[in-house]
Parts: sequence; C-alpha cells; structure tokens
Amino acid sequence: MKKYLLFTVFLFITFNIYAQNRPPDALVEFRNSNYERSVQICRDEITENPNNLEAHVVICWSLIRLNRFDEALRYARAGRALNRFDPRITEILGEIHYYQGRNNEALQFFQEYANAAPEGQRIDVVYYFMGEIFIRQGRFRHADIALSTAVHFQPGNAAWWVRLAYTRESAGELRSAIEAYERALTLNSRLADAQRGIDRIRLAMQ
Repeated sequence: MKKYLLFTVFLFITFNIYAQNRPPDALVEFRNSNYERSVQICRDEITENPNNLEAHVVICWSLIRLNRFDEALRYARAGRALNRFDPRITEILGEIHYYQGRNNEALQFFQEYANAAPEGQRIDVVYYFMGEIFIRQGRFRHADIALSTAVHFQPGNAAWWVRLAYTRESAGELRSAIEAYERALTLNSRLADAQRGIDRIRLAMQ
C-alpha cells in the first residue's frame, strides 16, 4: 500500500511538472474559442520561426473569428509564400476575400481549393461560400449547384437548406424550393424563414 501511494505521488508530481513546462498550444486555444490567446501564441511562434506554416494557419483562423480580416490577410499571404499549395491557406484566402466583399477573388481561391482538395476538411464550407457569392451576383443556377453540393457534404445543416431553397425560389424553381424549405423545417421546425418561404411560394402559385 505504501509503495502504491508513493508511486501515485510520483505520477502526480511528474504530471504537474510536465503541465507547467508544456508550451502553450495555439490550436487548443483556438478550439476553446480563446482567439486572442491563440493569436498571441502564434505571434510568438512566428517571431521565433518565421517559416512556421502551422502558426500562420492557426493565427489566420483566429483572426477571422475576431473579424480582423486585414491582419489575417497579411499572415495568409505570408503563409502562401511559405507553401503555395497548402489548401488551408487557399481556403483562408478565399474566406478573407469573401468577408471583405471581394467576390471574384474569393471565388478564385474557393475554386482552387475545390480542385486541389475535392474531399478536404473544409470542402462543405467552401461550396457554401461559393453559393453565397453566386447569390450576391444574381447567378442563382450556379448558386443552386454550389449549395446543393454543400448540403450533400453536410445534410444536417438546416440554415444551408434555407439558402438553397431561397436560391431555387429566386430562379423560379418553386416546387424544388418548397422541397428544400420543407427539408430545413424537418431539421429545425423553428426556422421562421423557411416557413415564410413556403407560404410566399404557395401564395405565388395560387
């Protein structure tokens, strides 16, 4: 029993020493929504090693969450210079340009990502953003294709089904729009936009 207690104390002390000496993890902070802390850690890592691509990626993710798009763009361009073909940086650049309203540039980066990583971790989001850009441009049939692909990858996203339905409604595809609105309500019965969309279309079809 005494040996067991001594061993337990040893493990406890060892763990605490390791925890105290372990370097901070920017990705962990990002996943815990501690974006400012994540940015600070990444800056320190980049200062120590300007070629640290992972730090460039994570700082961009955090800065986007903080809506600091100009700052994120600087780090994304630096990351692009380190690795021209990293799909994470490509998607980040698309996202930054999307939020800045630079639709054509954003679309180019999203299309590049889709070509390079057709089953990438962010492929669903990429097609969603592409759909939103096409909506902005009034290209509703293109938006239909993009958003249909987005919900293919993420069929449980009710908000995306609403956007797909709106796209079809705007293109005059009323029956398929109702189907998409109904799919959204199946996933989330409290979506007022979906119910209003159905009511609006049924009134127009009378």
